Amino acid sequence: MNRLIEKIKNEGRVLPGEVLKVDGFLNHLVDIELLEWIGNEFYERFRDEEVTKVMTLEASGIPPAVMTAYRFKVPLIFAKKAKSSNLGDQNLYVANVKSYTYSNEFAVTVVRDFISKDDKVLIIDDFLAKGEATKGMLEICRQAGAQVAGIGICVEKGFQPGGKHLRDLGYHVESIAVVASMNDEGGIEFEDDYK
Repeated sequence: MNRLIEKIKNEGRVLPGEVLKVDGFLNHLVDIELLEWIGNEFYERFRDEEVTKVMTLEASGIPPAVMTAYRFKVPLIFAKKAKSSNLGDQNLYVANVKSYTYSNEFAVTVVRDFISKDDKVLIIDDFLAKGEATKGMLEICRQAGAQVAGIGICVEKGFQPGGKHLRDLGYHVESIAVVASMNDEGGIEFEDDYK
C-alpha cells in the first residue's frame, strides 16, 4: 500500500491553479509516522547507490530529507534560500532557482566545505512540478564535482514537464506519488503505477 497516496486522498486538498495542499501532514504540520515510511521508501529505492549525503532545499524538503538521511545514516545538507549573516565570507556554491509556488527567482547557497567531488548525493524534495528547485540542486552538485546518486520526490505532478525532463537527462528519479491530473473542483487522479 502506498501510504502517501492514501494520505493525499484522505487529507490533501486541491486548490485552483493546480495547487495540491499537503501542509497538514507533509510540509507544515508533519506526520512523523508518514515521514518515517517515506524515508524507508526512499532508502529501499536508492539503497544500492552508495549515497554519502542527502541534499534538499529549505524549507519544505527538509522533513522527508531528514528521515531519508537518517535511514541512510549519512549527513543531510540543505541549500539555503538566503545568505545568512553567520556564513560570513565563506566560499559558497550558488545556484539560481525559479519558484513555481511563489512565482519568483532566488539564489540558493551551500558552503563549499559541505559538499565535494568525493560525494554521491541523493536529492530529496517534497514536490516536483517543472523541476526548477531540483535543477538548482543539480547545479550545486555540478559546481562541487559531486555525483548525483538519484532524485527522490514525494509528490510529482506527472502532467508537468519536470520529471520527464530529468529522466530524459538520464537521472534516476523515483517519485512516491505521481499525480496524473487535478481539477479545480478538488478531483485528483494518480498514475496507476507510481515511479
